[in-house]
Amino acid sequence: MKEIFEKLATCIEFGKINEAAPYPPNLKGELGADELTQEALAKGATATQILNEALIIGMEKIGIKFRDGKVFVPQVLMSAKAMDTAMQHIKPLLQQDDVEQKGTVIIGTVEGDLHDIGKNIVAMMVEGNGWNVVDLGTNVNAGAFKKAVEENPGSHVALSALLTTTMANMENITKELKEQNPETQVLIGGAPVDDTFCEKIGADCYSPDPQGTIDYLNKCIA
Repeated sequence: MKEIFEKLATCIEFGKINEAAPYPPNLKGELGADELTQEALAKGATATQILNEALIIGMEKIGIKFRDGKVFVPQVLMSAKAMDTAMQHIKPLLQQDDVEQKGTVIIGTVEGDLHDIGKNIVAMMVEGNGWNVVDLGTNVNAGAFKKAVEENPGSHVALSALLTTTMANMENITKELKEQNPETQVLIGGAPVDDTFCEKIGADCYSPDPQGTIDYLNKCIA
C-alpha cells in the first residue's frame, strides 16, 4: 500500500490526472490519480488513509514549490485537477464515515471582483489539506460572508481580490466580520494586497501564496 500512496502523492504533485493524460511528460503512460485512488480503495485503504498519506502530501509538495517560485499557476492548476479527480472517489466515503476535518474555511472573491483563479487554487489546496471549504464564489458582499459564518460557527474566512478598486470592499467586509464576531479569523490574498494592508484593515493573515494560508490555518488549530 505504501508504494501506491507514494505514486498517488507523486501524481498529485505533478498533476497526473489519469493514465490517458499526456501531462506531465515524464509520467506519460503511467497510472494517474484516478486509477491509483481506485486501486488503493480496492486493496482496502480507507478514504482517510488516502487523504492523509497521499493526497495531502502531494498538495503540500506542490504548495511549497509554488511558494518558492519553482512552479507556476498552470502546474498548480493541474495538481488541483488531479486532486479533484481523486477526491471524487473518496469524498462520499469521508462523508459516510463522518470524518472529522480540521475546521471550516469560508472563501470568496470580494464584492465588485469577478476573478476566481487564485481563489479556486487556494480553495482546492486548503480542501486538499483536510479542511472543509465553503466556496461562496465571486462578487461576494459582506452580508453573504456574515451569513456563512453564522451557519458555520468557528469558521475562518478567506477573502480574495485582484483589483485595486475592490480593496476597499475587502476592508469593509473585514470590519463587518469583526463587528459580528471579533474572534473570526480573516485571511486575505490577491495581487494588490500585502502585509501592510492586512494590518491596516484589521485582518489576521496575509499570504502571497496558498501554502502560507495553509500554514496559518494549521497553526490556528495546533
